[in-house]
Amino acid sequence: MANNERTTCLVVGGGPAGLVLGLLMARAGVETTVLEKHGDFLRDFRGDTVHASTLTLLDELGLGERFAALPQRRMESVQVQLDQGFAKLGDMRRLPGAHQHIALVPQWDFLDLIADAAASEPTFTLLRNAEVVDLLHDGGRVAGVRYRDRTDGTEHRVRASLTVACDGRGSRVREAAGLVPRAFGVPMDVWWFRLPRHADDPEGGVGRVSAGHFMVMIDRGDYWQCAYLIGKGTDQQMRAEGLPGFRDRIARLVPWVADRVTDLESFDDVKLLNVELNRLRKWYADGLLLIGDAAHAMSPVGGVGINLAVADAVATARILAPALRSGGIVGIDRLRKVQLRRWWPTALIQGFQKLAHGVIFRVRSATPATDAHPAAEQGKVGMLDEVDHTTAGALPLPLRLATRFPVLQGIPARLVGIGPLPEHAPAWARRPSAPATRESTPQGS
Repeated sequence: MANNERTTCLVVGGGPAGLVLGLLMARAGVETTVLEKHGDFLRDFRGDTVHASTLTLLDELGLGERFAALPQRRMESVQVQLDQGFAKLGDMRRLPGAHQHIALVPQWDFLDLIADAAASEPTFTLLRNAEVVDLLHDGGRVAGVRYRDRTDGTEHRVRASLTVACDGRGSRVREAAGLVPRAFGVPMDVWWFRLPRHADDPEGGVGRVSAGHFMVMIDRGDYWQCAYLIGKGTDQQMRAEGLPGFRDRIARLVPWVADRVTDLESFDDVKLLNVELNRLRKWYADGLLLIGDAAHAMSPVGGVGINLAVADAVATARILAPALRSGGIVGIDRLRKVQLRRWWPTALIQGFQKLAHGVIFRVRSATPATDAHPAAEQGKVGMLDEVDHTTAGALPLPLRLATRFPVLQGIPARLVGIGPLPEHAPAWARRPSAPATRESTPQGS
């Protein structure tokens, strides 16, 4: 690209929201350029969940079979293990539609799939190693960006009728526009690490909750992707306490992985996720729209960030593509329609996440019992497809109800797997494809 170029829709950020938006805009016939800061997608993503509503979207886009061919795991249920016993928290098999599960796929495979599909559209361009430096303005209107080519350091300008920021919670575009999100306080951060998974381990998702401890384990085939919650801002303090103490803590919390904690060879194997929860009051300015984490950073609770960002992209394309395709300028009123459409599901989910933060904080603040409840010492949680009825009466009321009335397990499954306002591909973006079947979906990674 020359030092000065022009496009109709300029998308900053080649993550799930940016690439899905780029694909949809290109299928509408809109000249679209996506700027991606990195040279490839091979980074240590933690958000590798593709939820049921996004799987349905892929079917509508004609990409269902190609996605089904990717190496992946499937999460059909979420179990929780408390000191009082075991219970199933959510059952994805109660979801409506063809996809009654959450797919666990390395995000780079998902992004490559979308990028390849978009590359077949003549109006789509993906520029890699393109790091946004600043915004361009035409009077008071955002008119594109200035970016640096990270391979040679040269600077370029891309002018656009509309610029859409999909560059994440640390959005450079948002900063350049002078927009500051409203932050909601969170009581915790997350330590991410991996532990080996054995063939006879449980499948799907396992939550381990105990007084003073909260950990989530996600089945990734040959390893567990583990999220251990720590108090906000306590990372350095806890690391100073030493790795042996952390290993011992995990071994006591989840005894059936005690033989594997030595795989954590140093704290380099434990990555910090600084948890944020925030939302812009206004997602747009003249010539500019922000969606996904650039507009609303989500907590990892429920793993819904990708699902929500993709839904933002679909709504954006459906509302704005007709005006952009006709060559017109997208006015403030249309940009406002995107926020009005996507604000309430975002606010609703963030409200649930704030409630969950409160529960987690109370659990972590509780004094750990000196001796584990007998139920915590029983066999692997995955071997208990049904709740252990000898301890069911000691479970908290919501879990007791979900155990007694399994239909209630569909409520959290729907909130997480589909969300409050799923978005569907516009007619002009759809392509014929047979939906992936349960049998055709690879189960190993």
